[in-house]
Amino acid sequence: MHRRNFIRLSGGGVIAAATVSAVTLTGCAQNMPMEAIEAWRGPAPELATSDVRRWVLSYAILAPHSHNLQSWVVDLSTANEIVLRCDLKRLLPQTDPLSRQIMMSQGTFLELLDLAAKERGLRADIQLFPEGEFGAQRLDTRPVARIRLTPDPAVQKDPLFAQVLLRRTNRSPYDPGRAVPAAAWQAMAQAAKPHAARFGHTGAEPAASIAVHRKIAAEAWRIELTTPRTIMESFDVLRVGASEIAQHRDGLSLLDAKVVWLDRLGLFDRRKAPAPDDFATTSQIKAFGQNLDSTPGFLWMVTERNDRVTQINAGRAYARVQLSATAQGLVMQPLSQALQEYPEQRKPYADIHALAGATQPGQTVQMWARVGYAPAVSPSPRRRLADFIRV
Repeated sequence: MHRRNFIRLSGGGVIAAATVSAVTLTGCAQNMPMEAIEAWRGPAPELATSDVRRWVLSYAILAPHSHNLQSWVVDLSTANEIVLRCDLKRLLPQTDPLSRQIMMSQGTFLELLDLAAKERGLRADIQLFPEGEFGAQRLDTRPVARIRLTPDPAVQKDPLFAQVLLRRTNRSPYDPGRAVPAAAWQAMAQAAKPHAARFGHTGAEPAASIAVHRKIAAEAWRIELTTPRTIMESFDVLRVGASEIAQHRDGLSLLDAKVVWLDRLGLFDRRKAPAPDDFATTSQIKAFGQNLDSTPGFLWMVTERNDRVTQINAGRAYARVQLSATAQGLVMQPLSQALQEYPEQRKPYADIHALAGATQPGQTVQMWARVGYAPAVSPSPRRRLADFIRV
């Protein structure tokens, strides 16, 4: 029988893999390949004097997206117009069965597009669902939005635009000794206002409240890790090593050198889920709990309804909140697990809704996130601008 060797991952998790005694694995984590993050340098210089739509889209594709799937497709066949559709091959049917998070990710895209348009003195007239709104259960090929760009001297630039290239989702431990200042919470709440999302937060006080947030988040994470079909959905978009990340430029990135070598040797099997009591699973649960314990604050956003337009606007609100946090020197990580509508998450879903005061029919916690201070991390990979465009 092979001895089990437990390999620690970036972000605190571990993978258990059978190893051959003759093989010694050493080395530091690989670097994020530059071609996978070149979009974070901003638009190519020639776009500033060519089709302004491509310049605007160069910023829109930097929006946060669940599982970093980047499910955006844009049609530029009509002059001065952008038609946004959802890429139906880039959905999360297990963890996001109603595609609520996918719709929010369409909203984050639209918000960054709008900020970029204003930066160029353009008014972005955004018509949602011009051929009809999606139903509650599934998406289809109809447009999510039609956007017309019009020069308008009355358009005012938004200071949040300056944070677009700096925004990061940070999944590392936070500094537990630095509380989020009241002024920062106020700035984030103000940023959410244009899109009618009720903003709430809790910090170091009262301690009992933040402890409940940590408990719900930890349980929801445990459920997702120990439900085979949901953890496999993450494995399906896991990109291991610099070459795989550079090839796909999407999904979840893993650069730990030991895991890369295990993968090359066929000893890291992404075709099956680890058992709930495997050290690989229990160690990740423990590591995430430590991250939660380091977190000095949590925020949430509640809407009164949960139709598709509301979901998109909630995504726009979240994009603004995260940009506002970036301006304050803060980082955040969405805690999406307890907000997901699959059966195993029923209790955490009810618990976080009760905690956030979303108990009336239709009221929905659209976003829940940990907030704090942490060292800088690399941006997430992004596909090429051309990969999103249909002409």
